[in-house]
Amino acid sequence: MEKNMKFPVVDLSKLDGEERDQTMALINEACENWGFFEIMNHGIPHDLMDKIEKMTKGHYKTYQEQKFNDMLKSKGLDKLETEVEDVDWESTFYVRHLPQSNLSDLSDMSDEYRTAMKDFGERLENLAEDLLDLLCENLGLEKGYLKKAFRGTKGPTFGTKVSNYPPCPKPEMIKGLRAHTDAGGIILLFQDDKVSGLQLLKDGDWVDVPPLNHSIVINLGDQLEVITNGKYKSVMHRVVTQKEGNRMSIASFYNPASDAEISPATSLVEKDSDYPSFVFDDYMKLYAGVKFQPKEPRFEAMKNASAVTELTPTAAVETF
Repeated sequence: MEKNMKFPVVDLSKLDGEERDQTMALINEACENWGFFEIMNHGIPHDLMDKIEKMTKGHYKTYQEQKFNDMLKSKGLDKLETEVEDVDWESTFYVRHLPQSNLSDLSDMSDEYRTAMKDFGERLENLAEDLLDLLCENLGLEKGYLKKAFRGTKGPTFGTKVSNYPPCPKPEMIKGLRAHTDAGGIILLFQDDKVSGLQLLKDGDWVDVPPLNHSIVINLGDQLEVITNGKYKSVMHRVVTQKEGNRMSIASFYNPASDAEISPATSLVEKDSDYPSFVFDDYMKLYAGVKFQPKEPRFEAMKNASAVTELTPTAAVETF
């Protein structure tokens, strides 16, 4: 990484002291120019993070490693000869926290792991809401504006994608996770502090997100780009595979409710906005099929869908 490309790392404990203004400015600069930043002293106990990491890696060994190897064989990926562009080299499972938890339905989790994950999820949910209020402060929006925008009638959706990226014999042939922007709101990532792999696209170059012990990596999703009228942007990122080490990634997504109506904040729009207004669930339906493509056509499609809706509501619902 070039010297002028220092990845933004924010010490949240400085918000309570004389360096608050400086720290808020660093968060704002990171949101405007990176779409990513890494936070330290975020209030989540280190022993809880250590426990989650140990249990997640143990869970993979016990319940997922063989399934992953079977998947590789079934898709012919155990003998990579040519570059593969439509599959990811990852093993995942999903935990839903809000609006209703599915932790009790995940039968291969131990009670201890389930309890720890519930605690971790609740702490991350609170942290996500605190961060959204910091963004509001930087944007000149009233406190709670972003939380309210996400609420809909059912409250926000919040879930965790637990991933492992096992060693890959030919990293140049396949990505751990292909390049994409995240569709939702704000993402909080607890990543492996020893095995790297996460990269973001910055000024045309792929930049490593440094693995720091007990940090949480924050990145912004498409919905925050729309609500901030492009002042803050979601950024393309990917996971590259490594020859050595199994990389753990626990990404928690604090997203709008399915029926939340998303639109640029009026106070951030001077004349007309280039960004669309839409219902979050409609955006997700579109995103599902084009996740690994650029976001701009998605925004354009939603804008056109909105324009059609204003003209012919019934036909628009049937054709979209």
